[in-house]
Amino acid sequence: MRKIFLAMGFTGLLMVNYAAPVHVHDHAFEKEKKKKEHPTRPAQRSAADQWADSVFNSLSHEERIAQLIMIRAHSNFGQDHINAVIRDIRNNKVGGLVFFQGGPARQANLLNAYQAISKVPLLVAIDGEWGLGMRLDSAIAFPRNLMLGAVQDSGLIYEIGQAIGEQCKRVGVNVNFAPVVDVNNNPNNPVINDRSFGEDKYQVARMGIAMIKGMQDVGVMACAKHFPGHGDTDTDSHYDLPLIKKSLAELDSLEIYPFKRAIDAGVGMVMVAHLNIPALDKRANTPSSISPNVVTKLLQKDLGFDGLIVTDALEMQGIAKYHKNGQESLQSLLAGNHLMELPSTSKGSIDAIAAAIRKGQISKEEVYKRVKKVLRAKYELGLGNWQPINTTNIAQDINVKTMALRKRVSEAAITLLRNDNNLMPFSPAVNHSRKLAVLAVGADGNNTFLSAVKEMKPDVDTYIFSSRMGEAQIAALVQRLKNDYSSVIVSLHNYSRRPANDFGIPRSQKQLINQLQQEMPTATVLFGNPYAAKFFCDASTIITAYEDDSTTQRATAEVLFGRIVPKGKLPVTVCTNFKFGDGITEYPRPVALLEEAAPESVGMNSQTLMRIDSLAYDMIAKGAAPGCSIVALKDGKLIYNKSFGHYDYSQREAVTPQSIYDLASVTKICATTISVMRLYDEGRLHLDSTLGAYLPWTRGTDKQNLRIRDVLLHQAGLVSYIPFYKEAISPNGYPDTLLFRAEQDSMHTLRVAEHLYMQPRFVDTMFSRILTSKLAGRSYIYSDNDFIFLGKVVEQITGKTLDRYVKEAFYDPLGMTTTGFQPRERFPLSQIVPTEFEHIFRIQWIRGDVHDPGAAMFGGVAGHAGLFSDAYDLGILLQMLANGGSFNGIQYIKPETIKLFTAYNTDISRRGLGFDKPEKDNSTRRDAYPSKFASPQVYGHTGFTGTCVWVDPQYNLVFVYLSNRVTPNGGANTKISSLNVRGNIMDVLYQAMASR
Repeated sequence: MRKIFLAMGFTGLLMVNYAAPVHVHDHAFEKEKKKKEHPTRPAQRSAADQWADSVFNSLSHEERIAQLIMIRAHSNFGQDHINAVIRDIRNNKVGGLVFFQGGPARQANLLNAYQAISKVPLLVAIDGEWGLGMRLDSAIAFPRNLMLGAVQDSGLIYEIGQAIGEQCKRVGVNVNFAPVVDVNNNPNNPVINDRSFGEDKYQVARMGIAMIKGMQDVGVMACAKHFPGHGDTDTDSHYDLPLIKKSLAELDSLEIYPFKRAIDAGVGMVMVAHLNIPALDKRANTPSSISPNVVTKLLQKDLGFDGLIVTDALEMQGIAKYHKNGQESLQSLLAGNHLMELPSTSKGSIDAIAAAIRKGQISKEEVYKRVKKVLRAKYELGLGNWQPINTTNIAQDINVKTMALRKRVSEAAITLLRNDNNLMPFSPAVNHSRKLAVLAVGADGNNTFLSAVKEMKPDVDTYIFSSRMGEAQIAALVQRLKNDYSSVIVSLHNYSRRPANDFGIPRSQKQLINQLQQEMPTATVLFGNPYAAKFFCDASTIITAYEDDSTTQRATAEVLFGRIVPKGKLPVTVCTNFKFGDGITEYPRPVALLEEAAPESVGMNSQTLMRIDSLAYDMIAKGAAPGCSIVALKDGKLIYNKSFGHYDYSQREAVTPQSIYDLASVTKICATTISVMRLYDEGRLHLDSTLGAYLPWTRGTDKQNLRIRDVLLHQAGLVSYIPFYKEAISPNGYPDTLLFRAEQDSMHTLRVAEHLYMQPRFVDTMFSRILTSKLAGRSYIYSDNDFIFLGKVVEQITGKTLDRYVKEAFYDPLGMTTTGFQPRERFPLSQIVPTEFEHIFRIQWIRGDVHDPGAAMFGGVAGHAGLFSDAYDLGILLQMLANGGSFNGIQYIKPETIKLFTAYNTDISRRGLGFDKPEKDNSTRRDAYPSKFASPQVYGHTGFTGTCVWVDPQYNLVFVYLSNRVTPNGGANTKISSLNVRGNIMDVLYQAMASR
């Protein structure tokens, strides 16, 4: 299993599963193995046993029984409720609380008070299936399980489990009654439905285990529910007792499977449902929660579960209509449960159990055995040394990871079910002349989705068909859309997540959407429960987005416009057209962006080009890099576009044409230089002006008079590189815990890497080090600092951050979907190629965060490094430059500006303005660069991570090569240079022209 780790002073050694598969641990095997290894060793009493015995011995008979009772607690109810909880804790000595609605600070303060008056620390649980946001008013909820079931990366679900566990610990919760591992094989299920990971038992088990491990790895007990499976019923056990008419064999083959796997994986608790299952217990009106056949025989003996067993809430009508006044708790105990959740009465439950012991219905020894099991669990969950909860910043702390994870889930889950005629993506570079409308059905007004679409296509017209509109308005609206627009995006909002009454979708809304789908090119988006797609099974283009929040709405807009490739798979079957596992996970590249052509059509030899394949495979075999992507264009035509190898030497993830690489210093031309050129065109930047003219904070230093021209040429005399990170490392070799934190908080907001956030104030220190660094005079020194300054010049002139400016000025209008900074915010990690396992400073795998440590400390956006892209998108950008600054009829940079910047511009080096070029005597050199056949007009750049981009105007040739030669051990691997990999591949392109 791949790991990343980060040592932080206050957290110890933090181990994090990094997008890795969840492994099932065979606990039974380990126990048996230990017995065989130590057959005569006497049992050692653990600290948990000692603490449990000590507490047990301090309790009366009734107080011991009370440890098995968990009562309801709210923080949004009044003083009468609080007084009732206090009475139960003081008088009845209940063992646990189950918190429900309220607020985090109020809950924490109440819990501190409750724990202070409790004779034994209280086991505290919450029903937080999608995190504290399910219950607490200041907490942001995670997506429901059905959306998570559409995600294919269980590592992301593990991270959500971790985050939920950390939320729980922050508010004093020890147990989360989650996850639901019911297989939802009944679309009309009123109670499980989108609380399930889906209808496939393997996917449910895989995602459930990931969630369980995430929570339990941070010290919060998970609870698999609702045993033996609540998915195949159309009755809600909150209101009645559902009947499951399945044989034991049928249950065992489907419903029970995820519970088996969760038990194998070490889940700490299982919750038993209130279900009537005649195949397991033939007694009439006997819920599974009070059936010894289910709890003791099936769960404990047959499946071997030795953790805690808790009932579903005993106040639910599935049991309450048959047992009450404490008898529900007694029957639950007799069935084999350890914890009785929310009985009708605590005192009545204790009395009923005590009476049963006296009558011999259950032995005192058996009850006490369960009490000690609960006490041991309390110790193992940290209650042996309970500390009051610190409520400072509690609301902020519980939300620190939520939005970033919600964004990643949205981007990984959104599912494109059909895309007939390749209507999507609506790329602005391709479809800029097509008139597009967006119709939000069921929306109350403007929302994030409509705003996001407007950002991506400003000329789009938006319409709203609200819930107040009816069938009488359909005909006119459809006619207008057909007359005025070539296509329409229809989004459906604000419908119920429950299946009753057609999810609350009015007939008029279904009629409108279906009519549009029949009469014009329409892309339909469902913001909510995917089962609602059954009303639109004939749609030719349809997306299910699962949730209707702003994060999902924005991510969906990015999918529609090709900025994100859809990744989700449908977790349930909706109809014959939309089945479990359906989902289109890649877009065909719009042909109008880069026209593909046979090499011979542009005067190149296909057989010669095959040598590139051989060179790539040879490079991989010799360990120069684990993989690469290569793009070449001749005369504006895409004649080569291939990927080779893998993301790293484990060979688990193959490189694809959509793989995104860290470009390193290619950032200097593909972000910073092109921005400078655009500003030069507009007369907003002058080459002979100085840094001081644009950056006021350089004034009064020896950097203020450095000319922009000299900075672009790397001849301003700035030092090559400043290792800022060395100043931020403690003597123990790890990041300073004052400057850095493992989690983002109000002071540490600047992401440097996974679980590493820096105080932004240190950025000022970094600029101070550049300003006070020694100047060498007018001499050629290739320097990152030159472009750090230039990036800030762009920002000062435009009033926008560098990443935003270059995205709006170039990448978006060019239709470049992957190119940009901070790729983790826009793409799943599975699409981003890792770089180095960094052994100093960040001490982890670097994947999706910029490889350059200085750029990372600037927050991932800097003028010298931080840009990521796939090879195809760079081909678009470079072809624009090769075209004299135009692409698809849009002029981005003037031709004369390109000629100026890409020419030799100094007598002391080979440099152009920002661009690298061949040595001036390249034709006579043995070590010709970048190719022995390149013309003097060639311009481009290389990158430290193993990248290069080149344009040769004389031959109308574009070459892009992306690799991660720094994987895994950084820059020590120089084979890409010693083998001349990039130069040899570029040579073949010229040879293919000569051998035609």
